[in-house]
Amino acid sequence: MLEFPAMNRDEAKPHILVVEDARDIREPLARYIREHGYRATTAPDAAAARKVMKASAIDLVVLDIMMPGEDGLSLCRSIRETSQTPVILLTARGEEVDRIVGLEMGADDYLPKTFSSRELLARLRAVTRRTARPAAPGADRVEEEIVVGPLRINPNSRVALLHGEPLTLTALEFELLSSLARSRGRVKTREQLIETIADRNYDGLDRSIDVHIWSIRKKLGDDPKNPAFIRTVRAVGYMLINPDDV
Repeated sequence: MLEFPAMNRDEAKPHILVVEDARDIREPLARYIREHGYRATTAPDAAAARKVMKASAIDLVVLDIMMPGEDGLSLCRSIRETSQTPVILLTARGEEVDRIVGLEMGADDYLPKTFSSRELLARLRAVTRRTARPAAPGADRVEEEIVVGPLRINPNSRVALLHGEPLTLTALEFELLSSLARSRGRVKTREQLIETIADRNYDGLDRSIDVHIWSIRKKLGDDPKNPAFIRTVRAVGYMLINPDDV
């Protein structure tokens, strides 16, 4: 009978790669992550990050946008071309254009560098929970496919199709779109959507929801001024509609 070595406790923890050129940010951030139940490896630039990802299984990358040489957006795009490893971007400027470009490059989430430790942990937990390796077949209940006009969402395979063509969504975008689709025809508040993607209700995620909805709309080819899929309900939230009913 073959025997396999048991996975030690540390190996069972999600492995986070922190890519940040500033050592005074990189090392304390990695230490804080380790103190809260994760493994953490650091890299000062894109080249070092690639070496780490080639040598180790990484569950999530925390990636600074502004780095000398190859910047974080370029590395994020490269990661997304070759893997589904989730990426949280860090931005010093905090400008909405950086966030939108980051989402277009395939980032799962973003944080301004003024983030609180509480918010960082919320994002890490939410993203790793959404992108956790699937359980054994049959371990979870099978959920029916969601169909809204030409949009088809399979929660089990985590595939979304529009007119039969796959949509390239991040894990967070898939969760948001699925949540809206399950409640199609009814308004989902920002707070309800936040609860979909985070372990708790964090005020810092409120504006993030709007940016992610913007990204989903773009991938759906939806015009926010004359939406076929996602309507904005002013001061409340969003509602998914069937374009065939418009």
